[in-house]
Amino acid sequence: MKINRQLLFSFILLIVIASLYRIMPGRPYGFAPQIAMAIFGGAIIKDKRFAFLLPILAMFVSDALYQLLYINGVGNIPGFYDGQVLNYILFAGLTVFGFFIKNFNIKSIAIASVAAPSAYFLVSNFLVWASSSPLAGLGRPKTFAGLMMCYADGLPFYLWSLAATFIFSAIFFGSYYVVTKEANERVFM
Repeated sequence: MKINRQLLFSFILLIVIASLYRIMPGRPYGFAPQIAMAIFGGAIIKDKRFAFLLPILAMFVSDALYQLLYINGVGNIPGFYDGQVLNYILFAGLTVFGFFIKNFNIKSIAIASVAAPSAYFLVSNFLVWASSSPLAGLGRPKTFAGLMMCYADGLPFYLWSLAATFIFSAIFFGSYYVVTKEANERVFM
C-alpha cells in the first residue's frame, strides 16, 4: 500500500491541532472537533481502519496531554480515567456516521452532524448513569427519573457538542472541497 505523504502529513497535523485545541483552557466543555473528525474520516478515508483511527488518535493524544498536565500539577483534569475505553469505542463508532455520506452535499453532512453528537449524548450519558460507580452520573438514582436527570446534567455538553460538530464539519468538509476542487482543476488544465 502506497501512502501519500501529503495526506499523511495533513492527518498528523489535524490530529495534533485537534488534540491541542481539546486541552485549551477556557474552551466550553463539549466544544471540540473530535466528533466532526470521526464523521469526516468515515466519509473521506477509503481504508476504514484509518478512518476509525483518526478520532481515536486525536482523543488519545489530548488525553495523554491532559494526563501530563495533571501529574505535573498544571491541570486539574486527569487524562486517563475509568470507563475511558468505552468512550474511545463510542468515538470510533461515530465514524460510521461518515460512511453514510455518499454525496458530499450540505444536507448529508448536516444530518450526520446532528446524528453523531446526538447518538454520543444518548449512549454516553446512559453509560454514565448505568455505571456502578457511586460518583458516576452525579449519584443519580437507577430509575427512569434518575436517567432523565443524568441527561439533563449532560445537556450543556450536548449543545456545545452540536455547535462544535457543525462548525468543525464545515471547516473539514469545506477545506477538503476547496483542496480537491483546486487539485482537479489543475489536472484538467
